[in-house]
Amino acid sequence: MSDRRLFVALRPPLAVRQQLLAAMEGVAGARWQDDDQLHLTLRFIGEVDRHQANDIAAALGAVHGSAVTARIVGVGTFARRGAVHSLWARVEPAGALTALHHKVNAAVQRAGIAPETRAFVPHITLARLNRSAGPVDAFLARSGSLSTPDFVMDHVILYESELGPDGARYHPVMRYRLLATSAAATADTSRQHASNSGASP
Repeated sequence: MSDRRLFVALRPPLAVRQQLLAAMEGVAGARWQDDDQLHLTLRFIGEVDRHQANDIAAALGAVHGSAVTARIVGVGTFARRGAVHSLWARVEPAGALTALHHKVNAAVQRAGIAPETRAFVPHITLARLNRSAGPVDAFLARSGSLSTPDFVMDHVILYESELGPDGARYHPVMRYRLLATSAAATADTSRQHASNSGASP
């Protein structure tokens, strides 16, 4: 029984992804994300066996909430030991996204996954960098005012991450619909399969 590397995310609509893709330039050696890789991670899970993957999928089906109306507001970096290792676009409002993160985190904990200890920063990764990449100052100056109109993300998605020589490829396993209002969400517990997925992850 092979393990599966899973995470939970939101997917921005096509128009937003196209705007993000258009901003990806000007950093030597950067490994820019492609369209299939653009998402907002709510919870990274990591490697689990098929039995626990099924438990996670079932637990996420109990997550209720409203579709998130969000927007892109600027860019940022993550660094390790003083070296930038990723570029990202900030997503707001942080409050609504953090509340959904907490619900997802609680659901995967019920499936036996340890709680998340890292701070949650709502963002969409644009590029990953190694120590030979950069500099990033010109990109940050040019894209610091990056913004989008409001957009809606109305599905929580359980993804499988497949690691390869060219980086990770992400495959949607299950989709869970977020409803237009919280009141409607409590009345509807439906769970939708991702396109071309089976009944279990």
